[in-house]
Amino acid sequence: PGGCVIGAGGRPIDLFLEGFKALGAEINEDNNYYHIKANKLKGCEYFFTLISVTATESMMMAAVFASGATTLKNCAMEPEIKALADYLNSQGAKIKGAGTPTILINGVNKINAGSYRVIPDRIETGSFAIMAAATKSEFLINKCHPEHIRILLKIFNKIGIPFKEGKDYLKIIPAKKIKPYSIKTHEYPGFPTDLQSPYTVLMTQAEGSSIIHETIYDRRLLFVDLLSQMGADIIMCDPHRVVVNGPSKLYSRKLTSPDLRAGIAMIIAALAARGQTEIDNIYQIDRGYEDIDGRLRLLGADIKRIGTLNL
Repeated sequence: PGGCVIGAGGRPIDLFLEGFKALGAEINEDNNYYHIKANKLKGCEYFFTLISVTATESMMMAAVFASGATTLKNCAMEPEIKALADYLNSQGAKIKGAGTPTILINGVNKINAGSYRVIPDRIETGSFAIMAAATKSEFLINKCHPEHIRILLKIFNKIGIPFKEGKDYLKIIPAKKIKPYSIKTHEYPGFPTDLQSPYTVLMTQAEGSSIIHETIYDRRLLFVDLLSQMGADIIMCDPHRVVVNGPSKLYSRKLTSPDLRAGIAMIIAALAARGQTEIDNIYQIDRGYEDIDGRLRLLGADIKRIGTLNL
């Protein structure tokens, strides 16, 4: 469906198609296009064979207009799913259990228009928190929900990163020493795969060895070759695991951002490195971090965009 190329098998949509069929939709494939239609969707009980955020969201939205009741099991539990359900309920939907493995939806005929404030981006919050930790800087992150990155903050306690938090702010305080700590990515509330790349950079500055185990996407660790070019001591055990030996002095290089999260990891590494680093293909970074260079300049970073981006 698009996005980053981070899985050997692509990013399949089979869970979406199976779910829509379970609701009574008719699906036809024609020359690599899918035609999906239904006179009326019907409520059902559906079990996700794999935990998927977007599949959970898509089924939940479709079931809002299905007749009768729908039960979704083995659902993803990310905060964004609960936020989506909160929004739909505020417009007239009848959804219970969002944010748990089982979601119950009673279909309605219509929902109303209205306004809703989108929740803060927890991955952006985590990325900036890791950036502050890796560069031993003091960041105050406002308008965020620290509770949504609780697993990262628990790890910060273990590796010696001081911080202060409130309901809607997070302050990262420079650490005198960063301890190594191994992580294994997992669905929420586990360690998010989208923070694995930035965290790998952080571990290059830790005093000791750590293992990064990526369980979600088998190509997501390939970016570590770029860190090795910058001077990091990283051993790739297999497509899912690397050993990071730190601390390493990082040096400037000319790099190409392979994907969104590796791109922000490259920026973090560049800020921690000696010399001037140039990063190409920043379109990838712009997809997930609005005005990243402008905001970092406000924090005192020596960073500038070369040329313009045509979206």
